Amino acid sequence: MTCDVCKTNQATVFLTQIVDGKMQKVNLCEACSKEKGVTDPTGFALADLLLGLGAAQEIEKGSGSQKCTICGFSQADFKKTGRLGCAHCYETFEEGLSSLLKAMHKGTSHIGKIPSRLAKTLQLDAEMKTLQKDLERAVAEENYESAAEIRDKIKQIETKHEV
Repeated sequence: MTCDVCKTNQATVFLTQIVDGKMQKVNLCEACSKEKGVTDPTGFALADLLLGLGAAQEIEKGSGSQKCTICGFSQADFKKTGRLGCAHCYETFEEGLSSLLKAMHKGTSHIGKIPSRLAKTLQLDAEMKTLQKDLERAVAEENYESAAEIRDKIKQIETKHEV
């Protein structure tokens, strides 16, 4: 098994961590494990492993002494804890964090979840707006048969929406 960091040497150190019920495994060669401080528990940079092996190094590619103007959090603090100090830190360390976040998540913007009933309501509302525009277009073109069909569809949706 090869090292997850250098991808060349044979892995001799195998780390397993369970976070929120999910198991994460990291395989390191002897050189990379020493570099990451695995042999010295006090110097072990957990953020490097949790955030994709080398995440802190990615942030350090920016200016080395960069600090957040709001909370004073530095890149070294992020490397130690694996967390940022405040919401402004995302803007301060944006250059290094953007590639890191893209690697960790599906995207860089949070969409969130909505209740299923609300999703159905939003879908019906969007469909109603489309049908209203189609109805206006049909009336403007004097296509009254099509307008009548669209009007009937709108009434069906309105009755569904009321239930």
